[in-house]
Amino acid sequence: MKFFTKLLAVIAVYILFNNSNVNAQGCVAIRGNGSFQTMDHPMLDTTIASDKSWYLTASYRYFKSFRHFSGTAEQKQRQVLGNEVINHQSTIDLGITRNFDQFWSATVGLPYLINTRSSLYEHGGKERHSSYSHGIGDMRIVVNRWLFDSHKTHKGNIQVGLGMKLPTGNFNAQSTFYNVTPAVRPVDQSIQLGDGGTGIIAEVNGFLNFTSKFSGYTNLYYMANPRNVNGTRTYRETLRATLANEANSSVPDQFLARLGANYTFQGHNSALTVSGGMRLEGIPVYDLIGKSDGFRRPGYVLSAEPSLSYSLRKINFFANVPIAVKRDRTQSKTDKENSIATGTRVIGDAAFADYSINFGVSFKL
Repeated sequence: MKFFTKLLAVIAVYILFNNSNVNAQGCVAIRGNGSFQTMDHPMLDTTIASDKSWYLTASYRYFKSFRHFSGTAEQKQRQVLGNEVINHQSTIDLGITRNFDQFWSATVGLPYLINTRSSLYEHGGKERHSSYSHGIGDMRIVVNRWLFDSHKTHKGNIQVGLGMKLPTGNFNAQSTFYNVTPAVRPVDQSIQLGDGGTGIIAEVNGFLNFTSKFSGYTNLYYMANPRNVNGTRTYRETLRATLANEANSSVPDQFLARLGANYTFQGHNSALTVSGGMRLEGIPVYDLIGKSDGFRRPGYVLSAEPSLSYSLRKINFFANVPIAVKRDRTQSKTDKENSIATGTRVIGDAAFADYSINFGVSFKL
């Protein structure tokens, strides 16, 4: 029981690390900004709930998106015809957490992204070429507080967090495109390194101990991006006249919800935790604050999320593999407007991954 009582502060260590380019996996562009993977795994040395300490976390995330969906319907013909878009995205996430006492903590994190996007339609439609982007992403700074004193509360706890996402990532990353003649221009929104907006992060994390080994967890996350568009040209207006409203990149909100359970095998100086749950993440059609003009691919992914964590003294290893069970590319604002104008339902498509691979390590300094 004591082990789980102290578990609550360790959750704060992991809240902002192990992406997420969280994340909806593919052209629904949730970047690796870290906040989309909240920790549900314990660390053996869990005194961070009650003392001043520092934690360093490093994580890695990879996925390949290639399955196209329009709404919830998969466009299987894209792979048969060989005109699907294929994204390979890797994110290395580094961050540091300062625990002030059993209530308060603050985390600063910065991802590094490596992206490749292979397509036909962006390169004239006859030959497949690739575009690239790599560099630092958007920084986040979040302050968290547990609502109840961990010294007195043993059954469970709730943590609330508030912070900012800073536009440190390049939102106008460029690569060479091959049409009539090669030209350098901005890469697709899904592999841009940042979105150009200053985001407002709000999150709620909680856990409940059912027994000394079995517990449940939940995480709710929303990032509001008040900025409307960021000025990065998409060139979508060159595809069809009906996409004229999408010539500029939108700065969209992002959301995440998780619910699951943990079971811990406790050793003398170590602990192995097995976790399982569901994960919902995506981009809304309309932002919570401000306008929602420009180009975005709204949608969501519902995933089954198995996880493992191994704790040994002052170090914790973790890994999870969210597996998509439902993918939905919802109607964008432009789709809705064109549906009204034409009298027929218009909806774009987006490429999604089958799963993502996430793993990392945390150290108490």
